[in-house]
Amino acid sequence: MPGAEHKTVLITRRTRLEELVARFHTAAQAKFYEEHLGADFGDYEREHQAYIVARNSVAEAIERVSRLQVIERSFLPTFLFGPQDLVVALGQDGVVANTLKYLNGQYLVGVNPDPKRYDGVLLPFQAGDLGKVLEDIWRARRPVKRVTMAQATLSDGQVLCAVNDLFIGPRTHTSARYEMTLGKIHESQSSSGIIVSTGLGSTAWLKSIVTGSSQIAAIFGANTQGLHYEPLPWDAAYLQFAVREPFPSVATQATLVCGQARRESPLVIRSLMPENGVIFSDGIESDFLEFNSGVTATVTVAERVGLLVQ
Repeated sequence: MPGAEHKTVLITRRTRLEELVARFHTAAQAKFYEEHLGADFGDYEREHQAYIVARNSVAEAIERVSRLQVIERSFLPTFLFGPQDLVVALGQDGVVANTLKYLNGQYLVGVNPDPKRYDGVLLPFQAGDLGKVLEDIWRARRPVKRVTMAQATLSDGQVLCAVNDLFIGPRTHTSARYEMTLGKIHESQSSSGIIVSTGLGSTAWLKSIVTGSSQIAAIFGANTQGLHYEPLPWDAAYLQFAVREPFPSVATQATLVCGQARRESPLVIRSLMPENGVIFSDGIESDFLEFNSGVTATVTVAERVGLLVQ
């Protein structure tokens, strides 16, 4: 439970307009470039203005009840949160997921800056709601949803957590080579990589893999009419993994292509890639662990959980 005497950390993101200005140095240059390509630059401006209005409203609501510190999400990997900090992420959903994996027991509040633009599965609140939400949090009147996270631990001690999913495989569009062990099953494999999904992430990348596989199987004559994909609960006590495009050969197998990883039965993967092997989480390719020949990754449910205020 956060303490009122401690600070609230607001996580923001750069808007598309701010990204364009950073790229082209001025708004005028960015506008010329986008309109030359036929894009509606006004949409960038409207999105930016809505975000700025929401950011100012959220900051004012926080400053009425606690100290405020604002962090742009690109600084998350190096930022140290206090154990009693309350954290507010100003959407989209990706900002919430990206923030959650760097927390350890802190409450996280997701705020939707533009409900007309974003569905916001992880953004239950609008900027105008935040004052009342903060008051409820201080008085312990808000429910908190627990979110299972995935964790990859390398044999050299490096650790990477994920809120949605882990990708284990090649940095580029080449084949990954590795040995995989789950319980008593052991295989050498060649594939385009492995996806390990949490409950929260099971509506995204994992779902697309299952959907594509079932449609391909149906085209080749398999009866998939009874197939029903059910996402995992956010607090599931296990992870679901799937191997992408496994290739059977004289030296590689393709039977251990889907399953569950648990604390008592982790997924163990040993890299056979001389270079360009990586593990990254939640689609953030710039925040990765190298996973080259001889390194072993143990993938399982993380000990810490995410705490999302509802």
